Amino acid sequence: MSTTSLTAGLPSPDHSTRLREALLAAAFTADGLLELLGAPAYAALARSETVPALRATRGDSALDALVQLFLLQRPVAYERARAALPLEECLADGWLLHDGAEVRATVDVRPYGGPEGQDWFIVSDLGCAVGGAGGASGHGEGVVLGVGGASTTLAGITVRTPVSSALDLGTGSGIQALHAAQHATRVTATDLNPRALHFARLTLALSGAPEADLREGSLFEPVGQDTYDLIVSNPPFVISPGARLTYRDGGMGGDDLCRTLVQQAGARLNDGGYAQFLANWQHVEGQEWQERLRSWVPRGCDAWIVQREVQDVTQYAELWLRDSGDHRSDPAEYAARYGAWLDEFEARKTKAVGFGWITLRKSGSERPSIVAEEWPHPVEQPLGESVQAHFARQDYLRTHDDAALLAGHFRLAAEVVQEQVGLPGAEDPEHVVLRQNRGMRRATKVDTVGAGFAGVCDGTLSAGRILDAIAQLIDEDPVVLRDRTPQAVRLLVEEGFLEPVRP
Repeated sequence: MSTTSLTAGLPSPDHSTRLREALLAAAFTADGLLELLGAPAYAALARSETVPALRATRGDSALDALVQLFLLQRPVAYERARAALPLEECLADGWLLHDGAEVRATVDVRPYGGPEGQDWFIVSDLGCAVGGAGGASGHGEGVVLGVGGASTTLAGITVRTPVSSALDLGTGSGIQALHAAQHATRVTATDLNPRALHFARLTLALSGAPEADLREGSLFEPVGQDTYDLIVSNPPFVISPGARLTYRDGGMGGDDLCRTLVQQAGARLNDGGYAQFLANWQHVEGQEWQERLRSWVPRGCDAWIVQREVQDVTQYAELWLRDSGDHRSDPAEYAARYGAWLDEFEARKTKAVGFGWITLRKSGSERPSIVAEEWPHPVEQPLGESVQAHFARQDYLRTHDDAALLAGHFRLAAEVVQEQVGLPGAEDPEHVVLRQNRGMRRATKVDTVGAGFAGVCDGTLSAGRILDAIAQLIDEDPVVLRDRTPQAVRLLVEEGFLEPVRP
């Protein structure tokens, strides 16, 4: 399919400034929608359920008209549209089509709130504002999705320090490029689908963001040997038999696309730079998934791999068959496609599929820190600062042996609480749990020494002096306590319960 045919009929960004002004004037924003629709209808709209929003927009305001046009894909009377928009420019640029006495939208325009309260707009194909199961049912291979759970997850975990250069690989509708434009001097966005690049240009323009360097091609091919301080990608990671749908299917066997993306990222990172991806990976018979993914990490990079969810092969196949609308097709055709998925998994000895986050940091260390863990529990987004802090802690631990650790000073992290678990009325608890209420929201069991140690850490005394005081309280040999405690302290630092501080 030619580039021209894929982008034919899409709007021009020429007068996007005037359109943006009209949208803002009508309160066509995330906050404005919530106020107009109410929380239940607003949440339903995020699930692609439009009936509650239709009932809430039966008025005659400009905001009602804009919601019906751009979110509900309903035609609006010509005069109503002219009262809400610079109509002639919208028609000339292709945002709207004139259909008799009515106008209708050619694309979905969805208000999106930026991290600092910015009013942004994500532009995508009609009916594709939300990804996930059923999000793009019945659309062709060149479809461009809008904001879904995966998009917002990646945006939330991305490290947001100011950088000179950022790369959004597989940009889609441009949401990651839009975020990156707030803290990167130069943003490059790539996609195999030229239609996606056009949508990304519209998203950036309508959101009032700087233009990005848009390049067409697969994986790192469009950027040659260029290097970046930040690389982000929400790639087409679905493990499927074939590549029917460009927006979700990688087109390589198994999880090879995600593996290739991770392996090639190291050479494209500047020193100290981060590469952050969402990915799916196979759980293969006879292999630990952690070891498979550790083998993906490029030389010279630290890595933090977090598995958020695991599905057996039947659950996984059913999820993506629903996503493409195959569950509504002829039963025999559905059964054949379901069987093809299971054949593919059987051939690859795949018993389950994991989903999660992969973060690389170019450290150049000869002793890289590679952490692969399972964490299906709720977390507090955004996590960018937590990701950065994770790697800072790895640097600290890598350069401090046990003696240096005991000489160090630590502070209990903010919003860590202690829970004691045991039978009612018992003199001593069965165990003590430290729990974080921020970031990853981890919990870890500690003994009474560990709980007492953490509770005293305020940065004033060294770890060794605190242990000596505890030894005196519990009548234990301080040398023995110093010998057996560093590993527990190391774990509390690694998981973010304790923060190293300068004395």
